[in-house]
Amino acid sequence: MSSGSSRRILIKGGTGSFGKAFIAEVLTSCPEVERLVVFSRDELKQWELQQHYPEDRFPQLRFFLGDVRDRDRLKRALEGIDTVVHAAALKQVPAAEYNPIEFINTNVLGGENVVQACLDTDVKRVVALSTDKAAAPINLYGATKLCSDKLFIAANNIRGKRDLRFAVVR
Repeated sequence: MSSGSSRRILIKGGTGSFGKAFIAEVLTSCPEVERLVVFSRDELKQWELQQHYPEDRFPQLRFFLGDVRDRDRLKRALEGIDTVVHAAALKQVPAAEYNPIEFINTNVLGGENVVQACLDTDVKRVVALSTDKAAAPINLYGATKLCSDKLFIAANNIRGKRDLRFAVVR
């Protein structure tokens, strides 16, 4: 990170495989990070990460229980955050076909909650993780991720928030 980069980062879905790798990379490569907030709904995985990264050695690391479906909780978690990495999603293709509304609620409506919460706070940058399955969806999971991607990109068109940038990475 350069001197003009973010010093306060929140990773949504921070206890997943990408989140864990991201945390390790930030803690290793970016000593200037003031705060790295791990936002996820999985209490056990957060506890396990806390054991791996003890507070006395990693005081910049914080843990915040919450779900992207809860916009008020998201807004609370975003207080003082510069950059958001959105990696929270339901991802199992067979589970999506059996539980479609759960995937819609998390991947689409949860994505919209992230967009709105970021617009309502002082966040400067948002990077949403996507998937190759969103490029030409043939299943519900891919369709929900495509919808989510469109929400994040469209958020760049909101007037009055020109300093806020939304990006999607596949």
